[in-house]
Amino acid sequence: MWKWKKFLRRYMRIFMNLWPPFLGAGIRVKRLQPDWKRIDVEMKLRLWNSNYVGTHYGGSLYSMADPFYMLMLIENLGRDYVVWDKSASIRFRTPGKGTVAVSFQLADDDIAQIREALQTQEKLDRTFLAEIKDESGTVVAEIQKVVQIRDKKKMQKPAPALPRSAQPN
Repeated sequence: MWKWKKFLRRYMRIFMNLWPPFLGAGIRVKRLQPDWKRIDVEMKLRLWNSNYVGTHYGGSLYSMADPFYMLMLIENLGRDYVVWDKSASIRFRTPGKGTVAVSFQLADDDIAQIREALQTQEKLDRTFLAEIKDESGTVVAEIQKVVQIRDKKKMQKPAPALPRSAQPN
């Protein structure tokens, strides 16, 4: 099992680029740091990811940002935590043309603050922000992601199911 995980980590950027939603939209992971603290993503404007007026389709812009903070936290926090995307929003600032890019970064302080907060809390909702920019550096869209993190040791166990005879009608 360990060798399989090591193999996946080594080739994860390639796997992400071949993932059908990214491949179909033309989204490319250009850089994935081995420590999972920085991921750079870009998307060129193509016929299949443009909208009616010839700019980047909003759904593809959002797809550029969808899984990355969750994946970065899973890899950096480890198996003792459960990480889920809770909500997301996108604010379009200007029409995107040409190649657009976004960089996701996770600081050591972010990880330390999350671990510290979860010493006294069962769960934590953490907001992350990212900007999608065009080739000139103009912000095309702002992404806000809310990620929920839970300490597995503090998660409440579900109540045992009642036998059929004891269930209310």
